[in-house]
Amino acid sequence: MNELSQQEILDTTARCVMQTYARYPVALVRGEGCRVWDAAGREYLDFVGGLAVNGLGHGHPALVGAIREQAGRLIHVSNLYHIGAQAALAELLVSNAFADKVFFCNSGAEANEAAIKLARKVAKDRGKTDCYEIVTMRRSFHGRTLAAMSATGQENIHRGFEPIVPGFHYVPFNDLAAAKEAVTARTCAVLVEPVQGEGGVHPADAAYLPALRELCDQQGALLIFDEVQCGMGRTGKLFAYEHYRTAPDIMTLAKSLAGGVPIGAMLATDAVAKSFSPGTHASTFGGNPLACAAGTAVMETLLADGFLEGVQARSRHFEARLRELKARHPSIRELRIRGLMVGLELNVDGAPLVTQCLERGFLINCTMGNVLRFLPPLIVTDAEIDRLVNTLDELLP
Repeated sequence: MNELSQQEILDTTARCVMQTYARYPVALVRGEGCRVWDAAGREYLDFVGGLAVNGLGHGHPALVGAIREQAGRLIHVSNLYHIGAQAALAELLVSNAFADKVFFCNSGAEANEAAIKLARKVAKDRGKTDCYEIVTMRRSFHGRTLAAMSATGQENIHRGFEPIVPGFHYVPFNDLAAAKEAVTARTCAVLVEPVQGEGGVHPADAAYLPALRELCDQQGALLIFDEVQCGMGRTGKLFAYEHYRTAPDIMTLAKSLAGGVPIGAMLATDAVAKSFSPGTHASTFGGNPLACAAGTAVMETLLADGFLEGVQARSRHFEARLRELKARHPSIRELRIRGLMVGLELNVDGAPLVTQCLERGFLINCTMGNVLRFLPPLIVTDAEIDRLVNTLDELLP
């Protein structure tokens, strides 16, 4: 296939691809480490990381090698048969988490759909015939499919798709009193992100998740953690819930689980997972050999000696540099950081700064209108962090 020029890619996308994204006028065609290049040959430092997908960066040799080897052996077979790569990844996940069983799918939204279904099914299996409601948080984001969208606590995401799926109740994040008021005998689960990502990088307060665990236990509801964005080493621990010493009943993963190959996973305890039996849920592509081989390579890399400690060290460096930046720029309202999941809330519109950084050769993201969000590969270096912060220092009012 002949390579298209950057303008040809932009024109073809405009003509042939549904416009569900407001795309920047750049076509990325190659990556290495934390750097990417567009079709015109220009280099950028990537602090978006595929929206927390490229946890090992671009072209990581362990990931590329695993994908190449598995693609040459077996890409896909049906889940009607046992799959060795799937079993291997499942064992790695349950051996390093609270869970006993894994359900594989293809995305975070699918993982959350599975969690919603499982929570309702558990309630029914326990004889709670009128127990189907789920409490979620305002500013949350759980995906774009119908139930995951309905679980999302942002009205602008619901708009135009009404009626949304019934049974979801939204309360302010980190507000335990509001959660206590919302959880009733009809509540089958509480669904929460330990760190809200799309909502502006808001970590849960230290006491919040343990208190939700206690509340769910008292009310007989399940506790579900959405770690689609904040899991897989992003916070400096393998899973974000480890910071709170509080385990859920169900956890969802996706994004960087396979380093860029589409995959989602829902993990659960045996007591909960048994409500899914043959015919209750499924995914044709879920847990296919290629995605699971990629996921295994990612997991083994994250679990290697010193890797997560390195993430924590780079997080400390990033935080120190951004605090220096905040002291010099009154346009910065607040810094929120957990590992390499970083939100810089501004007193001004963040969109122009994203464009200015792009022009300077940096990919960054803005969410909620005024929060600069940084989700670099976990292998980002201190020197690369310094380059970004120095550029922000020049651009911020």
